[in-house]
Amino acid sequence: MNTFSRFARPALQRSTSVMACQALRACCRTGKTAGPRSSCLTSVQLRGHQTMGSASASLPLTRHSVRHVRALDEERLMEVEWEDGGQSLYPFTWLRDNCQCPMCTLESAQARKLLMADLDIHTGVDVVEVTNDNKVSIVWPDQHTSVFDAEWLKKRCFSPAARQAMQEELFLNERYYWDSKLRIPTADYQEVLHDDQAALAWLLALRRVGIVYLKGAPAEQGQVARLAERIGYLRLTFYGHTWQVQDKYMANNVAYTSGRLSLHTDYPALHFAPGVQFLHCITQAVEGGESEVVDGFHMAKQLQREDPEAFRTLTSLPVDFTDTGTDYCDFMLQSKKCIIDLDPEGRVVRINYNNATRNSVLDLPLHQVQPFYRALKTYVNIMNRPENVVTYSMQPGDLVTFDNWRLLHGRRSYVSRLDRLRHLEGAYLDWDEVMSRLRILRSSVNGNV
Repeated sequence: MNTFSRFARPALQRSTSVMACQALRACCRTGKTAGPRSSCLTSVQLRGHQTMGSASASLPLTRHSVRHVRALDEERLMEVEWEDGGQSLYPFTWLRDNCQCPMCTLESAQARKLLMADLDIHTGVDVVEVTNDNKVSIVWPDQHTSVFDAEWLKKRCFSPAARQAMQEELFLNERYYWDSKLRIPTADYQEVLHDDQAALAWLLALRRVGIVYLKGAPAEQGQVARLAERIGYLRLTFYGHTWQVQDKYMANNVAYTSGRLSLHTDYPALHFAPGVQFLHCITQAVEGGESEVVDGFHMAKQLQREDPEAFRTLTSLPVDFTDTGTDYCDFMLQSKKCIIDLDPEGRVVRINYNNATRNSVLDLPLHQVQPFYRALKTYVNIMNRPENVVTYSMQPGDLVTFDNWRLLHGRRSYVSRLDRLRHLEGAYLDWDEVMSRLRILRSSVNGNV
């Protein structure tokens, strides 16, 4: 079994979150999210032109059986005792709200028909029992009956562990952090286009690692759009559905010059920046033009450890970004974002940084200006440390896919000739489309998610 299969297999089981977390802890004992040590990364890295490989078939599933069920009327909870000895509690209101009968749920769309206006949020229950086919039946005071599958209930248990497992299964929030030792996971472009297991392995690695290299695409325009069709559709921006990274006279973007591009995320001037970026090399420069990437989430955690005050500054002070010009159409963008976005649990979920489009307007009180610059300079210095930067050179036919919310990418300056002008074609997608396709592929490949 190749290295990627060892990484992908646990993530392709039905209990994706639990097994992926176990694999993560097994290779890195540094906490909930993996650190950058190469010993951990060897389980997800590929060498040379090796493809990611197909994932193994799913292991047999554990079925959950209900031993006993009862209503706790005073607490307004239903208690389920499972055959394995565990217990789960479910609020009456939630159960009535999620009745699966045809009157309350449109099964073909998996959508709720029961109106909130018709929901009695103080409802009690008349009867709760286990049916002969291991389902839970509830008769409500108005004599409406709801029947719930045991597996459906088990997955929706309100315990902290079950909730965390469900969120991980739905969103795959665990990340494999990395530094300059990363060997970028590599896949075959044609296999990803035509094989569901290869496509699923690609998207899992894209989510977990943040970057995947595809080799073997034709060195001609149109391949990023073709790859996007494997997922859904492209994100239209002011630069078009796709865009050509070339030297351009009176360039409307610093990317359309031959100079060095510092590490950045694309399009922070949009309030909802694209989540995933594709870049396809059609022609490489005569000299230079190497690509650089860093793991922005890992760098943010380093910043938090080394300079907590700088981390607090970049996660709390909104900064203005702007982008003005004409391309697909004329545009004058303006947005306000923190450099580092956190979720309610304090996890880093997005990096918003592009030095070229950071506005001269800085909407901060005077006393916060210098602390902001100090914090940003500290973060950028961490990102530019040689031990944190991965450098690679794209060749014609190579296509890189990466997480634009997480990775910061840059480019060294280059020299082109008139008969050999550097040319990359790019495109964007949103994480909503990518995660949708990942879930569909996971279901079709495993048949049990």
